Amino acid sequence: MAFASPRCARFDAGVLSKRRITPGARAPARGRWRVSRMDGSPVRKDAPEDLAPRSSTRLIDEGAALRASLLQELPEIPARYLYDDTGSELFERITGLSVYYQTRTEISILERAAADIVAHARPRHLVELGSGAGRKIRILLDALRADGPSVTCTMLDINELFLLQSIDRLSADYPEFVFRGVVGNFMTDLGRLGPAGGRLVVFFAGTVGNLHPDERRSFLGDLAQRMDDADALLLGVDLVKDPARLEAAYDDPEGVTAAFNLNVLSVLNRRFAGNFDTSAFRHRAFYDRKNAWIEMRLVATRKNEVCLDALGLRLAFDKGAEIRTELSCKFTRASLEASAGEAGLTIDRWYTDPADLFALALVRRRRS
Repeated sequence: MAFASPRCARFDAGVLSKRRITPGARAPARGRWRVSRMDGSPVRKDAPEDLAPRSSTRLIDEGAALRASLLQELPEIPARYLYDDTGSELFERITGLSVYYQTRTEISILERAAADIVAHARPRHLVELGSGAGRKIRILLDALRADGPSVTCTMLDINELFLLQSIDRLSADYPEFVFRGVVGNFMTDLGRLGPAGGRLVVFFAGTVGNLHPDERRSFLGDLAQRMDDADALLLGVDLVKDPARLEAAYDDPEGVTAAFNLNVLSVLNRRFAGNFDTSAFRHRAFYDRKNAWIEMRLVATRKNEVCLDALGLRLAFDKGAEIRTELSCKFTRASLEASAGEAGLTIDRWYTDPADLFALALVRRRRS
């Protein structure tokens, strides 16, 4: 149960603009690259104190959206809040776990298919959405380097410090390419990725499956409208498989995924002046066969109340009450073709592994 409370009815935009910066973090100026924020302002590469977002209006809007999500019948925390600095580091650990087959399988497919992808897409500009540590983009950069043409590479990620560090490493290792970083959200910032024509937009890690069906429809439709016949989209998608294997991938015995999920409560505490007690919740992951998706939730282990002062919100949880933190939709080729088709897109090429665990789909705008 969630409701506004006079005891928590304080909206402090200053709280929304706080951001944890790793002490001593630097972004050395080497190679050809630049990074800009959501509002278009540049991030100075030599000043870690310049990493705090500047657009208070956007952050207030973000707080209002979170408030609405938490007031739903099933409270929900948008998955983007999972990826602060700690969450991003934990997710990198998850990708190396034995039960988490997605990352290593996608990399193996990409290593085999990169030359073919580059040959068919012929990109002049490479765009990665949700770039993270940039490990997979290196495989495409190697293929482009071998193919000859120099391209510009734009990387968009919501985690500013992670993006700075990734681009700094890439610009040092690939000096012939020009790198541009965009701190933003792929749902709202596609218009900042440059003009159509010769772009290969890559969206790895099955992240498209983390979108609600209506969000996925909106995202693909928006992207399709921004593409022309010379553009292509490379989508990584996790495939439907044995539910036991899927659930194991999202509830590892080491507890890394549980820590990743619970960390989102600390993110809300820090950003929205909250007092979530992480010990009052546990991690839960399950496969919904009807919708073909994994859900991650946080389950209250005891009755507790939480204030989020910056949202003017008090949340009351009975024991067993749940908060949804992530969806991860699983696809077949047919279901992805249907989703793409609704947006005016079509699958041009399909790459998968021998066990059909994961797939990369090269998608283009459907010609009328």
